[in-house]
Amino acid sequence: MIIKDLGLVDYHPVVDRMREFTLTREADTEDELWLLEHQPVFTQGANGRAEHVLDLHDIPLVETDRGGQVTYHGPGQLIAYPLIDLRRHKAGVREMVSRLEQTVISMLADLDIDAYARKDAPGVYVDERKIASLGLRVKRGACYHGVSFNIAMDLTPFSYINPCGQAGMEVIDLTTLGIELDMADAKQQFIAAFSKQMQTGINT
Repeated sequence: MIIKDLGLVDYHPVVDRMREFTLTREADTEDELWLLEHQPVFTQGANGRAEHVLDLHDIPLVETDRGGQVTYHGPGQLIAYPLIDLRRHKAGVREMVSRLEQTVISMLADLDIDAYARKDAPGVYVDERKIASLGLRVKRGACYHGVSFNIAMDLTPFSYINPCGQAGMEVIDLTTLGIELDMADAKQQFIAAFSKQMQTGINT
């Protein structure tokens, strides 16, 4: 798997690159994992409902082709986009969502934080508060989009929406939990945890 660190980037160009990569990849194209942060943006999933957007406050809203409802991306949030050939790994989209959730859960466990996933609402939660959101799209047997994990960010914009379509859902980051984690370290920890999840999935 090729790892790419894209830094702090705008949303549109990255999504266009992901889509192009997925639509043009061949059977032997190596999988990639893109790690980055986005400039402030709200993204609305393919089946997103307008009533979950309460007040944009001059933050752009982008309609996108991932699953799920509206969410917020901004600096201090780790974005991981796995560009994975699901057919090659004999994995369905639900299994890939689970691997991404378990990646974040295992990272939090290493920080002595008890986190969990929910069947009714994809993502990772700590005491009913959301710390990571997920949304994937599959084309030609491969997935793109991915997971956003709140490290140390301004959480205020989440109050401008119903996060992931859940009115009143409290969104937190690691800083809220008293954990200071450098973004570079967070990326390295994610790479290690995700690689382990992929290896476990392949071997079972």
